[in-house]
Amino acid sequence: MKRLIILFVLVTIAAVRGASAQPAHLRLLSTEGEFEEVKLFVQDAIVGQGLTINYNGDIGLMLSRTRAATGSSKVIYKNAEFFLFCSATISRGTMEADSTNIAFCPYIVYFYELDAEAGKVYVGYRRPEIVGSEASKKSLMAVDDLLLKIVKEATE
Repeated sequence: MKRLIILFVLVTIAAVRGASAQPAHLRLLSTEGEFEEVKLFVQDAIVGQGLTINYNGDIGLMLSRTRAATGSSKVIYKNAEFFLFCSATISRGTMEADSTNIAFCPYIVYFYELDAEAGKVYVGYRRPEIVGSEASKKSLMAVDDLLLKIVKEATE
């Protein structure tokens, strides 16, 4: 009987770990397609929310350029970029609720294609930590909702 209980506990732990494969600090979805096409979907999803992209960073290019200088030969991404942007309305609400919420602005949505998984593009973002007063928490949940809406739209 003791062995059955131990087995049950181990199976339950394994199931819980498997179910929570995505860390709480980020949201990451994926889609099949060409990287440049998915990049346009992300851009359209952001602009479609009435937002302006302030910067397009190319993490993949930076890693490729610095690979030899860091002593590495490993290729991680086939492509990896991010868009940096903000929402004046939502960000103002977060900062009016708590001036330290400036730490959550600007927002970044990243998208990448692993070298080992060509044709599968991941799109995600770091989730804002829902902290502070009730007003602060509510405003930060609005940031999370906006970013999730953008990522979902880009991957559908």
